[in-house]
Amino acid sequence: MKTPLSLLFAALSAAGAARAEAPVAGGAVLLTGADLVTVSHGTIKGGELLIRDGKIAALGAKVDAPADAQRIDLAGKRVYPGYIAANSVLGLTEIEAVRASNDMAEVGPINPNARAQVAINPDSELLPVARANGVLTVNVVPQPDNGGVITGQSALLKLDGWTYEDMTLATPSGVHLYWPEARLPSWLPEDYRKRAREAAEKKLQALDQAMRDARAYQAARRAGTVKTEDLRWEAMLPVLDGKEALFVHADGAADIRDALAFVEREKLARVVLVGGQDAWRLADELAARRIPVILGTSQRLPLRRWEAYDTAYTDAVRLAQAGVTVAIANRGESQASSNERNLPYQAAGYAAYGLGEDAALRAITLTPAEILGVADRLGSLDVGKDATLFVADGDALDARTRVERAWIQGHEVDLSNHQTRLYEKYKSKYEGKPRP
Repeated sequence: MKTPLSLLFAALSAAGAARAEAPVAGGAVLLTGADLVTVSHGTIKGGELLIRDGKIAALGAKVDAPADAQRIDLAGKRVYPGYIAANSVLGLTEIEAVRASNDMAEVGPINPNARAQVAINPDSELLPVARANGVLTVNVVPQPDNGGVITGQSALLKLDGWTYEDMTLATPSGVHLYWPEARLPSWLPEDYRKRAREAAEKKLQALDQAMRDARAYQAARRAGTVKTEDLRWEAMLPVLDGKEALFVHADGAADIRDALAFVEREKLARVVLVGGQDAWRLADELAARRIPVILGTSQRLPLRRWEAYDTAYTDAVRLAQAGVTVAIANRGESQASSNERNLPYQAAGYAAYGLGEDAALRAITLTPAEILGVADRLGSLDVGKDATLFVADGDALDARTRVERAWIQGHEVDLSNHQTRLYEKYKSKYEGKPRP
């Protein structure tokens, strides 16, 4: 039996390899009649867009399409590039209150080698909900545990696939550092404030020691004296060498200022600020140092009681006016994962307070693609890019607009989800129909 079984396994392996090496098949699809909102070069009114082999093969007022192309009439609709959620835990959490459904953080303060994508649950019910509103790509970010500082590597995923390998577009997209928070509410008891300050100081000491260890490992690596690889410091080498970005999560002005001093001291070439609620206070410095900001939600209160009510809404335009590159994201925590679908409305909040619709749309499409290093594939409707796009019946930043169809790398995806199923179920109830 051994020989026949060996032959069978060999044949199956060969067949699998052949499938993996075969080019992705797929007929051409021509979208006609819709306004093509390219983001990169304006809007093409009533244009045509050709999808072939997972890519945008052509677009314009009129394109040459194969005779056998599937033609889809979208007159009166709009076609947009898929949104990119640049700071998310989608797929790493399901129900925040159910501990077993949360896999967002590693134990310990220093975990640069932790990879977010391996913990992804492709069957999460939250993925189709986000996808149904145009969020087709997410940057999945590892979170800190109670003492976490360097949390690991994020990965850019498409919201379509059977496994995390299927879903992964780019990895790592960077290493993440959560700066210890110095700002504490004045109403906290002094004993609690003292413990919080001590915890922050402990985190900073762990960070300084980690950087010393990483630098020593880098020197040993260059000298050829490393006998056994340390996965933690191997993950830090691209950051130290300027090949990968360090994403620094900080909100308060004091924290951002301290983080910038740390970056200067460590001579880190590629840095992205995430959160950045007070980033506008240091906008000139961020612009001068060419540090982009992935700005958090517009739907939040000001950091200080005396600040104007619209402080949060004007964060984006203040940064943009100073010349800072700005992307927009949600909070990137478990509570926000079920509301990742609201990404366009976060952008709309900033748009209404000075940023403008075009800049706001770019901040959730092309700008995050640029920050994450995938602008050659995603973020706009351009020839040669992935056909990751959606069709809407109106302005994408308007909450009344519905996403009607979507494609990810040329594959049309199902937009149904548990919310739409519940809607149909109870709609039939009030229409007097039998229970499905």
